[in-house]
Amino acid sequence: MSPRPFVKNLTFQSNDLGKEVTIMLAWSPNVEGLYEDVFPIVWKVSKFGKSGPSSRATATYTAQLAFARAQVESGKVISAATSVNINNSEKTILTEANDVYHFSTPQAGTAGILQAQNHTGSIQEIAVGFVNKGDFMPTPVLYFSDVGDGSRVTAKFTPVLRAYITSDYEETSILRGQVDTPAIWSQDLTGLAQNTTWNLSRDANTGRYTITHA
Repeated sequence: MSPRPFVKNLTFQSNDLGKEVTIMLAWSPNVEGLYEDVFPIVWKVSKFGKSGPSSRATATYTAQLAFARAQVESGKVISAATSVNINNSEKTILTEANDVYHFSTPQAGTAGILQAQNHTGSIQEIAVGFVNKGDFMPTPVLYFSDVGDGSRVTAKFTPVLRAYITSDYEETSILRGQVDTPAIWSQDLTGLAQNTTWNLSRDANTGRYTITHA
């Protein structure tokens, strides 16, 4: 029996920032081929108010990973027609019959990584995501484009999350290149408590934003 997947609940809050601002949360994967054939996906986009009482945004990550056959529209992963939950060191095979796609039951694979093989007879788009309790389909975090028939995708996903001050992106957008503004916060969720709260602040003199543990 695998251990139960850990859950991380994050709350971001601000108070009297002095300027309305949009925060984007996106994953920071350490994978080969980044921005070539594998791309991060925007997770959350939240607005924080200029003044008045606290603005809040919440996000929940569950360490139950999944592979999905991704569907992309206007640069965003809009849905996953089929998916399978998978754990580290497991592999699955995507097949197609009569226009119905199916991931096989995961089997033991290479230690420390996830693998999905494409045996559909055609090029596919595949995403790695995570599944929160009660969700029907995974939340996508990594997108693999143009996965040829007979080839496989491999992922070693560590949940490193970054926050950016930008309003240029929408949730589930595929990041085709590095975000054009530096991250103001980076955190490996593995080491966090189950529930954490983070304060978003703005320095009135410099205009710089910071996120600190509450």
